[in-house]
Amino acid sequence: MAARTRLGVWWRMLRPFTLVASVAPVLGGTALAYAEGGFHAGRFCAFLLAAILIQSATNMFNEYFDYVRGLDTREHVGIAGTIVRDGVSPRLVISLAWAFLGTAVALGLYIAATSSWWVFGVGLLCLGVAFLYSGGPLPLSSTPLGELAAGLFMGPVMIVLIYYTQALRVTATAVWVAVPIGLMIGAILLANNIRDIEADRAGGRHTLPIVLGRTAAVGVLAGAFVLAYGVTLGLVAAGRLSPWALLVLLSLPSAVRPVRLFLREREPARLHPAVKGVAQVLARFGALLVLGLLLSVWV
Repeated sequence: MAARTRLGVWWRMLRPFTLVASVAPVLGGTALAYAEGGFHAGRFCAFLLAAILIQSATNMFNEYFDYVRGLDTREHVGIAGTIVRDGVSPRLVISLAWAFLGTAVALGLYIAATSSWWVFGVGLLCLGVAFLYSGGPLPLSSTPLGELAAGLFMGPVMIVLIYYTQALRVTATAVWVAVPIGLMIGAILLANNIRDIEADRAGGRHTLPIVLGRTAAVGVLAGAFVLAYGVTLGLVAAGRLSPWALLVLLSLPSAVRPVRLFLREREPARLHPAVKGVAQVLARFGALLVLGLLLSVWV
């Protein structure tokens, strides 16, 4: 395999469009702390790298355990399945996943040593969830709790952690700001599971779209977007966020497109752009929120 091709395979296995789910919470929590007078460059860089490593490891665990359980095939839609399609060694995949988590733990020790040790304990809990999402006897990804676990631990929990490591305190505003981002992170997994509903049903999974039904699941997806924007508007109205935070409304049209696609299409291959579209909503929402928080200080 040519070097360029190998690089492309490994890049796909990291599932780059999903990495926004680790970057957005870190940038959002840091920007909020900065707007309130708190910033620590070393902890920010360490937290950002640790978050990306944990997300990448989670993707690799998912890749490995889906292969072990026979859930990935050459016909699988999306960017998963590099083991079955591209011949990547399963042992190498799982070894790298553990190496990534080990590096994240080392970074967590630095973060905790320079802030508070309770941060390290919560961080270890997040690592456990990252593994149990795909690993263990009953993976969270095979239950209706997958979206909830991802949205909670990568949204509110992560944002409160990064906010604390920057500001050395926890505020109600930090918790509320975490809610929209958590909802959108859960929406990425929900979109993925709506696309894969038939394949997951055949594989014996009981994901949220399978339990609720496809139509209701699309309704939950749309509702998550409505609630995310609604909470942000409420925070501005309550004076907890500057009116600059209303910049997030510029991302609203990009939230409508994937929902319409899910309502119109059912073929998994045609729905993959909708899954990526949901990730792009988080990227745009997060970027605009960070910009709004920074402008509240600079302008």
